[in-house]
Amino acid sequence: MVSKKRSSRAVPENINEEYYQISEEIMASFPRYRPPVDLFFFNEDIAVLAPFSRKGARLSNEQVEEVARLCEDGNLFVSRSDHHIYSEHIVKQLDLVLQDKNLKEAEIVNICIQALHMRYSDFFQQPVKAVFESLQRDIMVVTEYLFEDKLRLNAFMRRLFTDDSPANHAINTMCAGLYMWLETTTDIQRKNLDQIALGLMAHDIGMSRMPPFLLSRQGPLKQDERDKITLHPVQSAKIMQKLEASTQPVIQACFEHHERMDGSGYPQKLKGSQISAVGRIAAVADSFAAMITNRPYAQAKKPMDAAGELGLDPRYDNSFARVLIGGYATSKF
Repeated sequence: MVSKKRSSRAVPENINEEYYQISEEIMASFPRYRPPVDLFFFNEDIAVLAPFSRKGARLSNEQVEEVARLCEDGNLFVSRSDHHIYSEHIVKQLDLVLQDKNLKEAEIVNICIQALHMRYSDFFQQPVKAVFESLQRDIMVVTEYLFEDKLRLNAFMRRLFTDDSPANHAINTMCAGLYMWLETTTDIQRKNLDQIALGLMAHDIGMSRMPPFLLSRQGPLKQDERDKITLHPVQSAKIMQKLEASTQPVIQACFEHHERMDGSGYPQKLKGSQISAVGRIAAVADSFAAMITNRPYAQAKKPMDAAGELGLDPRYDNSFARVLIGGYATSKF
């Protein structure tokens, strides 16, 4: 975020191609005396960037004060060659991504995906309130970013995972589901966006309660093993209720993502209009997310092929599947 106070001489625009202009908020989040990146300052006398300190070097009290002044004036910079360090830092404090106006869209999306992956992986291993709150907080950062411009979701759709893991599946499902919802909703309310994103992200958290050997099974499951797996939507809903996150969209995504339009799904064998709109979106998104990844029992399909199959399958709400087909057919992502 660029400070309101500006230097008397404008910083050349081409500098932002090679450097980030670091905000006071992000600078304050670094260790005060040992910033983990090289710092540069804008030398107004000769209108170029000059080195200020090397990464990891200890700053004196005077230098710390000078860093604060330079930051306030908008004259402190970080090299884009340190992006990996910079982004790893922001991943852990994702709200900072909305405060840095010099990050490019691709950089923002990559950082958001890394953050969601880290938070969900932790949540899947330990589905407790403290861990959940970190995930929820980062999801709200992403929805704030998307609420400002829903077309930004196209960049997320271009980064869907092809390798299977709980976190990859959750992110794929959230992105595909949000795309279908945003494309079919005329009155987009931030509260609904937040809740649907959370429900799509957490829809499979009940799988964390399943025996680990079932999740890594290479071949077909036995009937008693299938019976255990079919309980995971109920477990997902129970976990979210325990975490006091049981809004209607969240419970619908968790409880209904395996229901099918012909009544052949589970756990309630709902049929047609008995399944909520969120549940129907979650069903398409969940299956699509699985189909485009390499799993022990099936190779990944191309996204357009997966969407096309779902569009022809009467067990799914084809109107939502066609939204995905349209996105790929028009090369939006």
